[in-house]
Order: sequence, then C-alpha cells, then structure tokens
Amino acid sequence: MLTFQLINEAAARIRGHIHRTPVVTSRSFNERAGREVFFKCENLQRAGAFKIRGATNKILSLTNEEKSRGVAAFSSGNHAQAVALASREAGTSAVIAMPDDAPRAKVEATRAYGAEIIFYDRLRQDREGVAIEIAERDGRVMVPPYDDYLILAGQGTCGLEFLEEAPDLDCLLTPCSGGGLFAGVSTAAKSINSAIRCFAVEPATADDTRQSFLRGERVSIPPPPTIADGLRVQSPGSLTFPILQKTAEDVLTVTDDEIIKTMKFFLSRMKLLVEPSGAAAAAAVLAGKLPTDAKRVGVVISGGNIDGELLSQLLASKGK
Repeated sequence: MLTFQLINEAAARIRGHIHRTPVVTSRSFNERAGREVFFKCENLQRAGAFKIRGATNKILSLTNEEKSRGVAAFSSGNHAQAVALASREAGTSAVIAMPDDAPRAKVEATRAYGAEIIFYDRLRQDREGVAIEIAERDGRVMVPPYDDYLILAGQGTCGLEFLEEAPDLDCLLTPCSGGGLFAGVSTAAKSINSAIRCFAVEPATADDTRQSFLRGERVSIPPPPTIADGLRVQSPGSLTFPILQKTAEDVLTVTDDEIIKTMKFFLSRMKLLVEPSGAAAAAAVLAGKLPTDAKRVGVVISGGNIDGELLSQLLASKGK
C-alpha cells in the first residue's frame, strides 16, 4: 500500500537527486481567481517535471543485479525524460517506448539523457504492451509511469514539501493523467491534514478519470484529443484509482482554451514557462471550477516541457 511512511522513505532516498522546488504566489492571479493561491513549481524540477521524483525513487531502489539488466518504460515524454536521467545517474541503461507523435522537445531530451527510444503508434498499439515486450526481450526491469508504489511514493514527496511550505491550505489540486501525482500528493496531504480537500483535474476531452470517479469503477476511453499531451491516458491506473476514490472530493475538467489562457497568464504575468498538462490544475482555479468556500488553494504546476514551435502557436492564438 501507499503509506505516509513510504513517502517519507522516498523523500530521504531521493534527497540530493532532485530539486526542492519553490512555492510561489501571484497577487494578479489571486485577484482573478478571488482566492489566495499557492503554486508548487514542478516545472522548475530536474528534467522539467515532477516525474523525476518517482523515477528516481524506483531506480535507486533497484538491486545492483537489476541495474545491470537495465530498465524499460513507456511515456509520451516527461516520464521518459525522468527515467532516462535517473537511469544515467544510477549507472543503468534505459529503453523507452514513446508514441510516434510525442512532442519533439521531449523526444530530443530523452535521447540527450542517454536512453534508447522505441516508437509506437498510439492509435494501433498498446503502449504498455510495447514496453513489456521490450522488458521481457532484454530482461529489463519495468519502471511504470504510475502503477507502482515506489513511483507513487516518489510523487508523494511533492505533496510533503508543499504542505511543509504552505501548511494551512483549504484544498489542493493536481493535474491527473494515470493518477500517480494525485495519488501521491493527496496521500501525503491527507496524512498531514486530514481535513484538506483534494481535487484532481483533467482535460474535458480526456475525462477517463472523471467518468471512472462518477461510475465508481475504472473506465476506458478512446485516444483523447487534447493539447495536454501528458494527460492523454485512456484509463486511470489500477493502483492509483482506489486511492483517488478515497482522497478526492471531485474530479474537475478544463477545456483546452482554459489551459491555453492559463499558460499565457503564467508566462506574461508570472514569468513561468508551463506546458499544457502542467497548467491544467491552475486552469481549473482560474476558470472558477472550485467550490466558493475554498479560499487558500494549493496548485501543483506539474511540468514545463513544451516545444518552441507549439509555444509560438499558442502565444499567437486568441484569448487572454
């Protein structure tokens, strides 16, 4: 199980291998949102996203024999970069399955960290199946993006740090894809303050988690169309979903337009470069999706990896 002890052990294990990212505020954002909002800036994390926390915790937990065999993973980008970097620093090799439409910047960064990439067609192939085949073929250890308790404990360290910096939050929001970040952060937060209200956020066109939450069971959706490439998972994780059912008050959704407007605000007013997936939770706050009685709000900005070409297109698009 994912426990507060496991998260604390992860914090001790990965200390010195990751950044303790800053918590920042913005008076302009607060005025627009009508609340006091605190941002945990994982866009400033090593490899550009929170994923380095879980990947590092998992890979540092491997035995020397397991490291000698190398690791395998599957990811559209941020987990790929994290596994590649953590593997290089741990002295092991990594082979990663990535969709052939993955953002170019994330592909290039993953290669630069030393990983081998195997591309797959997300419309025709199962990404986990591709990675499992690689792992079985080469005898590698699988490093999943979320369905692994060591991964979840690593992501939970983000929540641990957040509540140390901002202990009196009414509620906390994270973007949600497979659910690893939300599961880890909400578990840490609820362990520190059982009254804190936790909300997961995903794109309206990629609402597998919301559908699952409302039905009380995991559902799958077709490959979803959304600008938030890191939130295009088709079903919540088998380990993460039961945690979400216990810790989430609700699963909120945002439109791509709301995400873009939030990204523009971050860049123009707060001087923060945030990728679409990383801006989802903040977009829910800016768009007024939270209950009105939530006044002190914590938001995880989950990542900042975005192609320059896509960023230029978004900045040129309509909306403020």
